Amino acid sequence: MNDSVLQLYPLPVTERSLKGLYLSHDLRQNSQVSSQAFVYSNFVTSIDGRIAVPHPSGQGLMVPNDTANERDWRMFQELAAQADIIISSGRYLRDWADGRAQEILQVDDPRFADLREWRQSQGMAPQPDIAIISGSLRFPIPDVLTSAGRNVVVFTTANPDPSRVAEIESKAGRVFVAGNKSVEGATMVQRMTELGYRTVYSATGPKVLHLLLAGGVLNRLYLTHANRLLGGQPYSSIVEGSLLDPAVDLQINTIYLDPHALDGLGQLFVSYNCV
Repeated sequence: MNDSVLQLYPLPVTERSLKGLYLSHDLRQNSQVSSQAFVYSNFVTSIDGRIAVPHPSGQGLMVPNDTANERDWRMFQELAAQADIIISSGRYLRDWADGRAQEILQVDDPRFADLREWRQSQGMAPQPDIAIISGSLRFPIPDVLTSAGRNVVVFTTANPDPSRVAEIESKAGRVFVAGNKSVEGATMVQRMTELGYRTVYSATGPKVLHLLLAGGVLNRLYLTHANRLLGGQPYSSIVEGSLLDPAVDLQINTIYLDPHALDGLGQLFVSYNCV
């Protein structure tokens, strides 16, 4: 696999190694300049803005095979490796219990052994903690997620079932109310900050990205633009929810051209700072 990409921005144009590209962003250093945890998210999207298509089974959506690729997956893993805690959903835990999901950060995969070593060099646990957003609290907690002292932190809405809260806390960690009818991004991130988390990676979908944007707590957005058009219905984009008013302004942080991806079609790795 050709390991080179081109840095297009900031100038000058330079050749960079794919391996270590996003580690060089040093997100943990960014977290030290603010009193609030540094929050970031990541998607791979087609040129027409699609991040997901219907699963062949008819159950839910999936990342399209036409945009998923090993080079983007490497970047995803480098972002996950820098997280103290990863935001996911109750659906992720249900999928795990049914055998349809796996660890988000795959440090036991030989391809990513360097990321495990990197976390150790930073004094971090092999795996980040997991934050789950759920209004219903109807999800299982696989034992593997709480092994070796790992925490599952759950954010829910007002007046949760006390017995269910007690059950979750006896197995995993803590449950926090972070909103009335829906979880509020600002309240959730403030609580994470108070718990000592410095880097927060949102590895879930467009509704969670919306609550982070609406709460004004997203610091950086990473997008991989795969050079393919997909079409199809339903249309699933990076943000789903009500109109963001005011609009969220983004400023380009970096642009890298990866000409070797997708059998030579190429893709762009772009990061944006929220301003």
